[in-house]
Amino acid sequence: MRGAEALEFTLNLLPFMIMVVVLVDTSWAIYTKATLQQAVRMAVRDGVTVTTTTVSGNLTATVKTMVQQHANGILNGSTGLGYIKVHYFDQNNPSSDVSNQTYGNQPGNIMQVSVENYQLHPLMSRFFNWSGTPDASPMNISVYAADMIEPMASNLVPPIGPAP
Repeated sequence: MRGAEALEFTLNLLPFMIMVVVLVDTSWAIYTKATLQQAVRMAVRDGVTVTTTTVSGNLTATVKTMVQQHANGILNGSTGLGYIKVHYFDQNNPSSDVSNQTYGNQPGNIMQVSVENYQLHPLMSRFFNWSGTPDASPMNISVYAADMIEPMASNLVPPIGPAP
């Protein structure tokens, strides 16, 4: 009887471990996307209400820093900063990107903050068949949030800074 138990354990271990790895890998992807979405949402919310009294440099750099602060360490450093984009759109023509204009962050315009093409590498390579090579390609995650910049006195509007 002892040999049957060992055989049963062996035959069940591999499928069980595969299910655990798939579950953890899927959970990690969901957590990462939700965290990044929350980070850009919080940065937009803060970014549309800031004034020169709360921004030390320029608005774009401040908003990018806010995204990094809310991303729970996922976007740390200059590599993480490279994924964050801040765009400004004209209130009268929302398809017109005015990120390179000094008036881009005037009240009424739309601020869009995004994390674009963040590469999430799987925790374990994926096998689709026994004879093929394992797939370790990353999954690209992109999240966006936008809101209208709130009205404020013109002397309180911080400089826009480099875009995006």
